[in-house]
Amino acid sequence: MLKKKFRFTNIVNDIPLNYKFYLIYIVGVLLPIMIINLVLLGRITDLIKSREEQNLEISLERARKDIHDFIEGGVAVSYTLSTDKNLYEMLDRPYRDSIDFYGAYDEELRDRLNSYMPVNNQIERITVFTANQSIVSGGNYQAINAKIRTSGWYRQAESSSNQVVVTAYRISENSNTNSTTPMLSIIDWMDHYSSFGTYEKLSRIDLDLSEVYDIIVREKDYLSLYLVNEQNQIVMSEASGYQHVTDEPYPLFTQPEDGEQEVHILPIGTANYLKGWRIIGITQGERIAQAVLDIRLYAAVLATTVTLLTSAFIYVMLRSYNYRVKRLARHMQKVSNEKFELIRIDEGRDEIGGLIHNFNRMTSRINSLINDVYKLEIQSKNLEMERVQAELNFLQSQMNPHFLFNTLNAILVVCTKNKYDDVTDIIKSLSRLLRRLLRSKEDLVSLQEEMQFIEMYLKIEKFRFRDKFDYQFEIEEQALAYKIPKLSMQPLVENACKHGLQAIEGLGVIRIRAGVREDRLQITISDNGKGMEAAKLKELLNNIRTEDSSSLNIGMRNVYRRLELYYADQVTFEMISTPDEGTAVSFGIPLKLLERIHSSGGEGKQ
Repeated sequence: MLKKKFRFTNIVNDIPLNYKFYLIYIVGVLLPIMIINLVLLGRITDLIKSREEQNLEISLERARKDIHDFIEGGVAVSYTLSTDKNLYEMLDRPYRDSIDFYGAYDEELRDRLNSYMPVNNQIERITVFTANQSIVSGGNYQAINAKIRTSGWYRQAESSSNQVVVTAYRISENSNTNSTTPMLSIIDWMDHYSSFGTYEKLSRIDLDLSEVYDIIVREKDYLSLYLVNEQNQIVMSEASGYQHVTDEPYPLFTQPEDGEQEVHILPIGTANYLKGWRIIGITQGERIAQAVLDIRLYAAVLATTVTLLTSAFIYVMLRSYNYRVKRLARHMQKVSNEKFELIRIDEGRDEIGGLIHNFNRMTSRINSLINDVYKLEIQSKNLEMERVQAELNFLQSQMNPHFLFNTLNAILVVCTKNKYDDVTDIIKSLSRLLRRLLRSKEDLVSLQEEMQFIEMYLKIEKFRFRDKFDYQFEIEEQALAYKIPKLSMQPLVENACKHGLQAIEGLGVIRIRAGVREDRLQITISDNGKGMEAAKLKELLNNIRTEDSSSLNIGMRNVYRRLELYYADQVTFEMISTPDEGTAVSFGIPLKLLERIHSSGGEGKQ
């Protein structure tokens, strides 16, 4: 467990500070805001849906109750009529003629039905029908004839087994047109008193459909209401509107195909005459969706506002920290590159300000110390350079007299032995050698110039040895442009002539090869002289590489020492010798350390 915790701590420690701030902001601020908003939004959405469901139920029940009371009011009137004994008597009496009927009408019937109208404003008209043909049809009283018996409402009442029938039907206003008027009526068979059963009697109370329409329209904000009869016909709805005259039949109610809409069905009442009558409510999906959308927009605006405010605050805090930390990091990087610059900003009084203040103090102190140490180091390097230059001059001064002494001694021996008088060529070569040594003050010369010097020297040596001596050059063209230390080849050639060729019989040959091999300038001087044993070769190499100035091989040691001073440990110096076969001395210098003379005459580094 401790191991996992340690690994997690390492991961946290590896995260940059600005990313840590972002993580703190996202995990500690944004994520809780989003989670809280989503949870609250889901909860509020459920509450809104629950509230809307309750409103729908209340709206549906309110519409059902109002329609029920509306119908029950008409039924109550029909019941009162069906128990009016005087009305039965007047309807069952035979009248001699119309005058006799109108007399009775004026005395008993004229205001009997109209008295119910002001009390029940839902009733549009009350009509009593009787089979007594002595009654003159008109107003609220109608004699039943063939037309009435074939009408839709009469047939519905006749086919029903109930005493009271609630029916929706249409009647034609004009026989010359197909237009009909929708009607909603309560029909009651008047057979309460058997003693007055001579003629068939029934009452029809026509309800005012505009009142029903007002009830349905009143609830349209919550539900789309449909008043449906027992035949599944839509008697009234907000979509169809209320029309007194129409030529269309009642449409049948069908379930909506949209799965998002909910259908609520309530029976109008439990009485037999209301059996099959129901109020159907279809939810307005847009209303709930709009309510949910409103609360979501509100939550989104609130979350956005809080997020923007917290983001602005975090940005201000982060910028105050991040700007100064980045400046501090950049200046620390400059310190690693030996640039000790002060951070010139408002440091602040917090922990970062303290770091910047201490960094500036440390940088100033280090810069002061480095300046002091640097001055001492420059002085030390100057002294070292002077020492090295003095040593180079000393080595070169050792070599030049040694060469001249040997040359003059050779000329003297030859002239004495052979009694030569004409030594013009050898003197000319010697003269050119002396002029070059005295004129040239440069430490580095091109290989081409060095080869010209070697050729003049070998001409003198050939004059010395005559037919016993010869030399060969194998020089690559591209190697001639590189610069090497002056007189770095002559002591090696001189050593080959002196120690390699004097003690042999037959023709002695000196070969000088120079070329580029594997990014190095490789120079080799070889002879076919007497060579040396391996032990002597090892001793010779040891003498060359030591600081013992008393060594007899001063020329070769000077060459090795000069190459080492110029090119340190990157130069290679090798000697190969085989007894009675010869000796080869070679050295190689990396091309990247050599200057090169371009064809245009300028010089540059390779």
